[in-house]
Amino acid sequence: MARDLFGRDHKKRRDDEAEIRVTDRRRILLDDDENTDRDTKAESPSLKPSYVEELEARTKAAEQKTLEVQARFEQLRKQLQSETDETRQRLNRAADERAQREKADFIAGLLPVLDNLQRATDAAEAGSASEVIAEGVRRTASSFENALAAAGVERIDAVGEVFDPELHEAVETVEGAPGDEGKVVAQHTRGYKIGDRLLRPARVKVGRHTDKARPATE
Repeated sequence: MARDLFGRDHKKRRDDEAEIRVTDRRRILLDDDENTDRDTKAESPSLKPSYVEELEARTKAAEQKTLEVQARFEQLRKQLQSETDETRQRLNRAADERAQREKADFIAGLLPVLDNLQRATDAAEAGSASEVIAEGVRRTASSFENALAAAGVERIDAVGEVFDPELHEAVETVEGAPGDEGKVVAQHTRGYKIGDRLLRPARVKVGRHTDKARPATE
């Protein structure tokens, strides 16, 4: 048997080299199995029925549509709120301006009253006749009533009318003829109203056909 320089035979060396060249195929098989699993997963068809997939698609589409509608609704809500605020502010400004104009017109209507009062005062201080002073007072009262009428105030003419507790305040009852029963026979102070609103009731005397006529406060 041939030997090398170190005394080993050639056959044994060839056997050792053969053992070293042995290839471990376990790793190759594992890699092949992993690749096969991935390919199988990629190629495997969906296990869901087609109608389930269709329902899921419809659900997603409906959810997306709902989100779009909600976003549009929120946009319209904000726009409507902004327009409402602007309209309210504009109406408030218009109401304030109208109130200021009406106030100014009313005050302007009272200025002639002040003028007549000043004339009556000047006449009294100058020692004018009582007739002149009385005329000045009458003009003052007339001017004041005109100013009230221009503002929509109406006076209540109560004398001769049937007593109405909604318009009249009875301060006294007096004996009168049978036809005066329940009627206003005299007026202490005149009443006023504006539209349907009573500003002040007329304070009146009411006739009664009886010998027990007496003040209403007793």
